[in-house]
Amino acid sequence: MSITTGMIKELRDATSLGIADCKKALVQTEGDFDAAIKILREKGAAVAAKRASKEANEGKIDAVVTADSQQAAMIEVNCETDFVTRNDDFQAFVGELIDNSLNYESGTMADAVAVKIEEKIAQVGEKISLRRNEKWSVNGTGAIAAYIHMGGKVGVLIELSCEKSESVSNADFQELAKDLTLHVAAAAPEYLARDDVSSGQIESEKEIFRKQLAGKPENIIDKILIGKVNKYFSQICFLEQGFVKEEKKSIKNLISEKSKAIGDTIQVKRYIRFQLGGE
Repeated sequence: MSITTGMIKELRDATSLGIADCKKALVQTEGDFDAAIKILREKGAAVAAKRASKEANEGKIDAVVTADSQQAAMIEVNCETDFVTRNDDFQAFVGELIDNSLNYESGTMADAVAVKIEEKIAQVGEKISLRRNEKWSVNGTGAIAAYIHMGGKVGVLIELSCEKSESVSNADFQELAKDLTLHVAAAAPEYLARDDVSSGQIESEKEIFRKQLAGKPENIIDKILIGKVNKYFSQICFLEQGFVKEEKKSIKNLISEKSKAIGDTIQVKRYIRFQLGGE
């Protein structure tokens, strides 16, 4: 069967692969379009295998929240180069993945979209991976908010609880949720509250502080230690950090103020922060 330019173009449009590869596949299958696509998909898997050892630390983080703020998802999709990250096709691919991300529980999406990833690797020519996915649903009364920072290099989800369902649509509540996601993106707290910090970690810090204070009277050291430990908590614990927009005000006090203004009890139930290529 004669392989025409139109057939090659149609296959290329369908697969985004090179002219030579498309022509070879059509010749091999004697013009069978579906069989040619299968061959090229198999070729894509081979390309994926070749790229498996490459580092993929570039890419994009994206998030989606349902209109009622009761469900949300966040993903990190990695590639090898910033050039591919900025490519419209890669951006559209991430958009396609995030549009479907609410269908997958946390940590389960990568296996489910493995074939799509392999196809995209064949098109792009460098390693791509869905590194992680997180899916949340509100349990009780409250809402989830998301924020993507620096064009997809940092992503945040936060869940706030309240006692009154109408608070979720309150402007002050929504402003608070937005401000808290911005804060997490900027301040990267390690823990929500001081109770989440292990006693072993606290004791380790105290030992460091004691060595810094060597030579001072023991009763003075004990007093100074209290202040140093409190300062340590204010650096690593979300609720005790100074709000990024008003550093003299702690997050705990900010939430308390907003709770009074709204007429409800607002609490941070959980948060998560993705850093591109990080933990």
